[in-house]
Amino acid sequence: MELKNFIKSLSIMHLFLLIGLSIFTIWVIFQINTFNTDSNAGSVFLYAVPIFAMIGYFGSQWIFKKMTSKIQLNTRLEDKLKKYQSALHIKYALIEMPAFIGLFAYYNTGNALPLVISICLLAYLAVQRPNKDHIIKNVPLTAEEQSQIQQA
Repeated sequence: MELKNFIKSLSIMHLFLLIGLSIFTIWVIFQINTFNTDSNAGSVFLYAVPIFAMIGYFGSQWIFKKMTSKIQLNTRLEDKLKKYQSALHIKYALIEMPAFIGLFAYYNTGNALPLVISICLLAYLAVQRPNKDHIIKNVPLTAEEQSQIQQA
């Protein structure tokens, strides 16, 4: 496995997830084209979306840390990176799902709260862009493996 291609493929995957969610967000905003801030609407979405968002946010961090902490220092670099990639996929999915649920809720109710939550999750997803420093920080690596990643 070539490290440069691995990092590039992670970045491209992240970019496509970000672009897809951004395009859907823009589409939903233009479809509704109005904001409702009525908190007495009685919609279950107004209660479910913040709960899903918190579960997605904190769950993504917890599961990512749990999965990366299980990576053994003495395994091959390729295996470590595959496990890191799997952890990232799950992390991104746990961020994206509540964002889509929030956009769906906004589309159905017109209430701005789910939209704002979805935009916050979109911003959080944007700052989760994979790079060499994140790999070095989150994966247990030997000094030689760290230098390999830095040089990639």
